[in-house]
Amino acid sequence: TFGVESYFPFCAKNGRVDSEDRRSRHCPYLDTINRSVLDFDFEKLCSISLSHINAYACLVCGKYFQGRGLKSHAYIHSVQFSHHVFLNLHTLKFYCLPDNYEIIDSSLEDITYVLKPTFTKQQIANLDKQAKLSRAYDGTTYLPGIVGLNNIKANDYANAVLQALSNVPPLRNYFLEEDNYKNIKRPPGDIMFLLVQRFGELMRKLWNPRNFKAHVSPHEMLQAVVLCSKKTFQITKQGDGVDFMSWFLNALHSALGGTKKKKKTIVTDVFQGSMRIFTKKLPHPDLPAEEKEQLLHNDEYQETMVESTFMYLTLDLPTAPLYKDEKEQLIIPQVPLFNILAKFNGITEKEYKTYKENFLKRFQLTKLPPYLIFCIKRFTKNNFFVEKNPTIVNFPITNVDLREYLSEEVQAVHKNTTYDLIANIVHDGKPSEGSYRIHVLHHGTGKWYELQDLQVTDILPQMITLSEAYIQIWKRRDNDETNQQGA
Repeated sequence: TFGVESYFPFCAKNGRVDSEDRRSRHCPYLDTINRSVLDFDFEKLCSISLSHINAYACLVCGKYFQGRGLKSHAYIHSVQFSHHVFLNLHTLKFYCLPDNYEIIDSSLEDITYVLKPTFTKQQIANLDKQAKLSRAYDGTTYLPGIVGLNNIKANDYANAVLQALSNVPPLRNYFLEEDNYKNIKRPPGDIMFLLVQRFGELMRKLWNPRNFKAHVSPHEMLQAVVLCSKKTFQITKQGDGVDFMSWFLNALHSALGGTKKKKKTIVTDVFQGSMRIFTKKLPHPDLPAEEKEQLLHNDEYQETMVESTFMYLTLDLPTAPLYKDEKEQLIIPQVPLFNILAKFNGITEKEYKTYKENFLKRFQLTKLPPYLIFCIKRFTKNNFFVEKNPTIVNFPITNVDLREYLSEEVQAVHKNTTYDLIANIVHDGKPSEGSYRIHVLHHGTGKWYELQDLQVTDILPQMITLSEAYIQIWKRRDNDETNQQGA
């Protein structure tokens, strides 16, 4: 039991807290903690002053308040509502207010872990070997890594990309361990490193086996995106998944200290491949045939070749036909994946038009990355509106061999060229207002899941190929790895 003095340590002590009262002790109010209202996914701001300095969470109502001194918002809240247990969101220490002593109690460890999950090397190594369900505080079960992300207003385009990246094991493993990047030196005033920190926090929350809820809010991650992209990508306005992914991977790479040419990072180690681009300038189509013939002998019109790196490959869809069947239904065309991959076989030529000139280009792959991203070009912009091509791409889920897209000398050194699908982002609906969902493979169970914001459902592999795939991530099989997907 506590005497009157322990409740009013400021009385007759000149407003100072006695050192005795500052010491750690057990607290009689631990049973007032309400774990079901605790949510650490949002910005750590005081709900009254909106300051993030010295923020505390009230563990009784879940709100955030600043400070714990005599006139602080947390102190006033504790007296006004008789809420006594608070957690410092930065130091992870627990306090009892208004008495202002630190609480040391092992029963609070689950709360600290939800606020700041940590992973040992051993836990990370076992993530893809287990299929154990976790139980949230409200009794719902979930598979760590396969959890829904809140759609705050119109951020499903970003959610789908973040979910896809969270299921790329080497990238995920790097960000699960904060030690991998916390000592990276950044120039003063650089805000881009915030992306790295927030992405790491999001990975740890998505893979947390001891979450209170079976879903996560990407609120802090997306606020960093809005800030670092100078509002190019918003939470309140639908964005384009490919644009976001391209910007995000490049921003992560440079925030981790990577450069265009020399300095590599985990992002380039995982996704970067290379290709040769052959370019040939074409004479203007309106010129007489003889003049065209003459021009083709000039140096300017000879084919040139450059080596270039890539983070993803853009696959072009054939123009969708406009004819309808006898029932006046538009026919949705289909195309095999290998047809649109032919762009990279070193032979297929494609015409590119600029404002003044026309070029013929052909592409040949020279290095295949461990994880290969395909972006299927569904949208074309003209002067008036954006059009969407609904063509369905037929693709096998496993065993896609890309050897034929490499030059002969590269084939000799490139042992492993077979890929299996691990993530498939789908765009449904109209170009400007459609929605995104994603199919991901859970490596531990070998099962596929569909995630659309907070909804998580399992899905048969054969259903995945019927969707309007937009972004895909493929994993290279290395060292005679066998396919575990059974698809």
